[in-house]
Amino acid sequence: MPDAAWIDPYRNYNFKLLIQGVTSGHFTECSGLEIKVQSIPYREAGKSQVVHQLPGQVEYGAVSLRFGLTDSLELWEWFMKTVEGNVDRRNVTIVLLDSAGVEEKIRWDLENAWPAEWKGAPLAASNSEVAIESLKLVFETLKRG
Repeated sequence: MPDAAWIDPYRNYNFKLLIQGVTSGHFTECSGLEIKVQSIPYREAGKSQVVHQLPGQVEYGAVSLRFGLTDSLELWEWFMKTVEGNVDRRNVTIVLLDSAGVEEKIRWDLENAWPAEWKGAPLAASNSEVAIESLKLVFETLKRG
């Protein structure tokens, strides 16, 4: 049997974020893509030593986005709608690109996403780093394509 050809894994530094199909900003980090299925223990009658596990509720982790602070108010205004009690659910897509940053390799679709948390950039006069804000998105369904 011939050896299988080695396939390099994708790099994590080339990605983009689409909100309602439109590229939105430049992000330095995206984390929290997660799905968890809760388990429900079920003890079988007559065999008390056997505990089965049944699938329960599905939980999706909140996605955290980190980005350089700019004059753009698009994400801030989206978050402020939530603060004001007018949740604006949008479809968000995270696209992983090839190492050249050109070809789409994988996409994750977050359906009915809305911003649930914003963190401002830490400011310090003693350093010269880029000011980084963060936004946390919650959503109802995650699909991979």
